[in-house]
Amino acid sequence: MEASMKTDTFKMTIHMVSSLDGFIAKKDNSISWLDTADRYEDGVAEEDAGEFMKTIDCFVIGARTYEHALELSKDFGWPYGDVPTIVLSHRKLPVHRNNIQIYSCDLTTLVEEHLKSRYRNVWCVGGAMLVRDLIRQQLAGEIRISVIPVILGDGLPFFDHIGREQALHLKGITAYKSGIAELWYEIKKNTGPVQNK
Repeated sequence: MEASMKTDTFKMTIHMVSSLDGFIAKKDNSISWLDTADRYEDGVAEEDAGEFMKTIDCFVIGARTYEHALELSKDFGWPYGDVPTIVLSHRKLPVHRNNIQIYSCDLTTLVEEHLKSRYRNVWCVGGAMLVRDLIRQQLAGEIRISVIPVILGDGLPFFDHIGREQALHLKGITAYKSGIAELWYEIKKNTGPVQNK
């Protein structure tokens, strides 16, 4: 009974930080573009990151995102704190924290048999291939995009060959004093065929 209650309240959110032209990373993986010097006086103050992290039960990330986070953690610290973090990979990856688990099962098995029975609020924070598969398989319920006020011109696209049209429902928009705009969408259930590319 308890497991089904958790399943009823389970939510998988895809979250990405993107440039206005839809890129989530530069080709050289540099992150300087994430620091915005913009100012929007009518915006709201950013949420306290530590407090917000307490609302997330688990992070799910792809192998390349994990390797990039490990590299950045040398200078900036581990971005996901003590929150359980699941890395999807078929490769043997280094694990330096006890809250990180490597999974090689398919996404449906991960969500249905592992995540839903343990967590209520799960965030997928990268990368593009994992996002594509979550949307294709209709395993995520919402998308939150934090748009940085910059045009990169090139890089890794957020939505890369999803393979079908996907209807969304706008749940909210937040404009921050930093000039960052967060768009929050519900992913509508899609009955159309996926076009594999």
